[in-house]
Amino acid sequence: MSGRCELFCAIVLAILIPPLGVCLRHGCCTTEFFICLLLTILGYIPGIIYALYAIIFIDQDRFRRDYYQQLE
Repeated sequence: MSGRCELFCAIVLAILIPPLGVCLRHGCCTTEFFICLLLTILGYIPGIIYALYAIIFIDQDRFRRDYYQQLE
């Protein structure tokens, strides 16, 4: 249940302040965050579209699994 609430909060924040929603979902020093920040600076609507894409479709756990498998 907390996963759904977390996702809902990230989506609401992505609509209001796109980089903040991406920051909560993926972290503040990630490629997704900086792309969203740049798109939001260039135009608010492209920032919202990318933030929603990054929150809903990009699987953050897949990148972590790949990283930890490389370390082994």
